[in-house]
Amino acid sequence: MKLLIITQKVDRNDPILGFFHRWIIEFAKHADRISVICLEQGEYDLPKNVAVYSLGKELRERSDLKNPGPRSVLEEQLQKVRYVFNFYRLIWRERKNYDVVFVHMNPVYIVLGGALWRMWKKKISLWYTHKSVDLKLRIAEKFVHTIFTASKESFRLKSEKVCVTGHGIDVERFMPVEKKENKIFRIITVGRVSPVKDYETLINAVETLSQKNVSVFVEVVGGADTPKQKKYLDRIKGAVKEKDLENIFSFIGPIPNKDLLQYLQGADVFVNMSHTGSLDKAVLEAIASEVPVVTCNEAVADILGKYKSVLMFPKGDPKSFAEKINFVRNLDVQQKKEMVRNLRDVVVKKHNIGKLITNITEILK
Repeated sequence: MKLLIITQKVDRNDPILGFFHRWIIEFAKHADRISVICLEQGEYDLPKNVAVYSLGKELRERSDLKNPGPRSVLEEQLQKVRYVFNFYRLIWRERKNYDVVFVHMNPVYIVLGGALWRMWKKKISLWYTHKSVDLKLRIAEKFVHTIFTASKESFRLKSEKVCVTGHGIDVERFMPVEKKENKIFRIITVGRVSPVKDYETLINAVETLSQKNVSVFVEVVGGADTPKQKKYLDRIKGAVKEKDLENIFSFIGPIPNKDLLQYLQGADVFVNMSHTGSLDKAVLEAIASEVPVVTCNEAVADILGKYKSVLMFPKGDPKSFAEKINFVRNLDVQQKKEMVRNLRDVVVKKHNIGKLITNITEILK
């Protein structure tokens, strides 16, 4: 199999997309040759049968460092035209080097290239895990042969082309360790800081715990990329200050995915307030690390199984959220060990990266 992978970024140090570096390594075990087209490239170390080509966003960012300041609307539009031109140039130049296309999370590339790939008789696939259904996704669905997704909740457009595969978690890296008991109960949450992640409910739950003299410490791992997200981050930091919780919250900022494990292993509970409705990769990484998870995300319910009644809270309900956190805090050692080991087994069996990529490539072949 000769494979074309299209993704947003190839950079093993990226805090959001760094995990995909490992995906490419796994794909390389099943393909004779892989061409990767990305919008932006950073640091990578990939097998010899993998070639990486960038549309050039990293060049624009280097230029911005030399010439800071806002760009005009015309400059922004010209940059987008360059990206599209480079995209068509690369899929044409590489057309004899791939027979299968795998697009990761960006249906716009199928909108742009789908007709050509169909004409060239390429097999087209899309990986998509998000509740959003827009026009780009609807058009892409018409061109693709297969749509891969992590769970039934992770793809909301009705289609006979959908194949639910589970997620791809590096269970050999996200491993449990013997932990010393923390003096203060440590809570961690990971992901982009955006309104859909509902940090207000976490702040209010922690305030409730604090009022009951329950000692906790919260680490928020993740960055704010867009102006809207940055404004939201300022707002939640303001709420923390207003409620006099500044000594309880630590905003770590973005970190490379490869460095996340040390933060997870130091935590007593992982919390997820997401309203996205899709299966959050960070939740599975926490479970693989044998960290208990408290969440309101319905996509996690099947994984939690018999534990969902004690680990899930209604969306936007800080009182119930605080009760679930306190439940985990009060678990005895044996109960906690049994629970986290059972949950890790689910991730290992259904969501490990080796099994995921093997299943995908068997379907693509």
